[in-house]
Amino acid sequence: MNRNLTRQLYMLPYALWMVFFVIVPILLVVYYSFLDIDGQFSLANYQRFFTPVYLKMTFSSFWYAFLITLFSLLVAYPTALLLTKTRHKHLWLLLIIVPSWINLLLKAYAFLGIFGTYGAANQFLEAIGIGSKQILFTDFSFIFVSVYIFIPFMIMPIFNSLNELNPVLIDAAKDLGASKWTTFSRVIFPLTIEGVKSGCQVVFIPALSLFMLTRLIAGNRVITLGTAIEQNFLVTQDWGMGSTIAVFLIIAMFAIMAMTGIRKRGVSRG
Repeated sequence: MNRNLTRQLYMLPYALWMVFFVIVPILLVVYYSFLDIDGQFSLANYQRFFTPVYLKMTFSSFWYAFLITLFSLLVAYPTALLLTKTRHKHLWLLLIIVPSWINLLLKAYAFLGIFGTYGAANQFLEAIGIGSKQILFTDFSFIFVSVYIFIPFMIMPIFNSLNELNPVLIDAAKDLGASKWTTFSRVIFPLTIEGVKSGCQVVFIPALSLFMLTRLIAGNRVITLGTAIEQNFLVTQDWGMGSTIAVFLIIAMFAIMAMTGIRKRGVSRG
């Protein structure tokens, strides 16, 4: 009895945190989504959301989030695989993670200088004879900077999955005559798929609601749902429409979490 009481007391701060900082904010967002710009109860916001403008914006958000996640995965998986084979792998992992501690706004402004007309990127292009190009305020710059920011969050779960992989399974595949590609595609990748799913979840969900980079790096040429939420809350003061977009983002995020739910495999070092 005392043990159960102690457990409940330990759970109390967590439960209070969940109620006040997760459940209540979501309920407030849902409540405001049913209010029009005059504060009257209405379904007009939901009707507006299903118009071509917002549907196109939704498709654009998912498309860019998909590209950011895909390129992050293509860079992160080989990097994580290489890290597990190096000495002092945790030190190298720390060096990769450290840039994620820097404020996002500072990194965005740094890339404004790098990709600018007289920045390091254009100076390099001039040096190799290609000439100056418009790099900033393009889809390329937006995706590049987004991938750079999210890569550490993709590497960490994949690295953990690879690090926990039982090396005996890889040795067994080699003993049975499997090539490197077969070993990777039939043994390594399937057994680390949960790390991949976790990394995709951690990257895709925040990438859906990016708004700062769309303004600073893409120059508002990339319009996402995150940009629309910022516009409605801070510019037009239409909290109802901003909340409606947020509701659909929350639903999408829960759906993604459900699809990429992590089921722990019973594979560990033996």
